[in-house]
Amino acid sequence: MNLSVVCAAFGAFLAFMAFVFGFWGFVVSAVFIAVGAFVGRAAGGKLDWRGVLDALTGRRSSS
Repeated sequence: MNLSVVCAAFGAFLAFMAFVFGFWGFVVSAVFIAVGAFVGRAAGGKLDWRGVLDALTGRRSSS
């Protein structure tokens, strides 16, 4: 599955949530997706925890 199909499915899911549950359903589903992606990257070992903590505390920027 390529990235275009994944992004289209993601957009369709968020549009469905916004249509059925309104704005707050959209926001809650987007937050859950972001948390799931974060946990998935952490479990896969592709997340640099020190870099995340440095960015959150302002010691390092994303650019």
